[in-house]
Amino acid sequence: MEVKARAPGKIILSGEHAVVHGSTAVASSIDLYTYVSLRFPTPSDNDDALRLQLKDVGLEFSWPIGRIKEALSEKDIPNSSVPTSCSIESLRSLAALVDELKIPEAKIGLGAGVLAFLWLYSSIQGYKPATVVITSELPLGSGLGSSAALCVALSAALLSFSDSVNLDLSHQGWLTFGESELELLNKWAFEGEKIIHGKPSGIDNTVATYGNMIKFKSGSLTRIKTNMTLKMLITNTKVGRNTKALVAGVSERTLRHPEAMASVFSAVDSISTELATIIQSPAPDDLSLTEKESKIEELMEMNQGLLQCMGVSHASIETVLRTTLKYKLASKLTGAGGGGCVLTLLPTLLSGTVVDKVTSELESCGFHCLTAAIGGNGVEICFGDSS
Repeated sequence: MEVKARAPGKIILSGEHAVVHGSTAVASSIDLYTYVSLRFPTPSDNDDALRLQLKDVGLEFSWPIGRIKEALSEKDIPNSSVPTSCSIESLRSLAALVDELKIPEAKIGLGAGVLAFLWLYSSIQGYKPATVVITSELPLGSGLGSSAALCVALSAALLSFSDSVNLDLSHQGWLTFGESELELLNKWAFEGEKIIHGKPSGIDNTVATYGNMIKFKSGSLTRIKTNMTLKMLITNTKVGRNTKALVAGVSERTLRHPEAMASVFSAVDSISTELATIIQSPAPDDLSLTEKESKIEELMEMNQGLLQCMGVSHASIETVLRTTLKYKLASKLTGAGGGGCVLTLLPTLLSGTVVDKVTSELESCGFHCLTAAIGGNGVEICFGDSS
């Protein structure tokens, strides 16, 4: 039998960087997904390897199961019901396996994801041969939560063939997990994220697991539900950035200007709180929806101005802002800044012609544009045909 899992990407609607300094942030899922399919061989296949296919980058890896078992010889018997952190010893052993793959220099960043894959697979399923195929609608390394979507979808696929979850294998179409199962899945995904990022906040994997939106403040995550259908144009500037350096830059500016930056962070907190209130309030008619979208546009513009105060904008981001402003559209960076992606709210009454024009102009600058609805479902799985 084959199982397919999908998990959504995420955007930060408000509060990036300021959240590190105690402000509220609001994050949302988007309807762009990472897909993981898992298939175990039949006895007649006579296959004793774990195979990983990364379709989008055209790479395929395989390991003899005995080699993985040997690398993790000090590991206890796998227990899918107890999320386990990867020890330094296990990380070194798995890193040696990844080094042997000779991943092309241009794609070396994939190595951490392969490490997380090996740990999650061996921890949840143990030492069984299988083929895992990964595809994604999310651009890598652009701040849209691609690594978390991978860890969540992978954990979902692996857990669906374990004793830790109870699923209807005969169900047709996409299927969601129960609340306690989602909690377990989210914890496993977080262990994968730790391998990839070191000290992740947990925002990305939580959004990918549960979907919809979350508020995050001082380490506390609160799930919230939107009563609006919001659409965003997401512009990938394709400019890479160093997240750690950008975070450090904001901290250094805060040390130089403590009072001014405290006011900036306080303003961001107010914006995030108001934004969360708006998106949770009912929108019974087009007029009130339009009014709410106008308020959200203003809050996005204010948040972007404060991000510029923090010093995390970039020439590419400013180009997107100028371009969308010509069409009277509100935009802000999402994530670390310094490049990456920019969000532009697409109001409900906006014509498709305007969307086409702004997209064409942005792509003529060398950017890549995606349209996404926000606040949708979290992780889902499907047995057999998912069409």
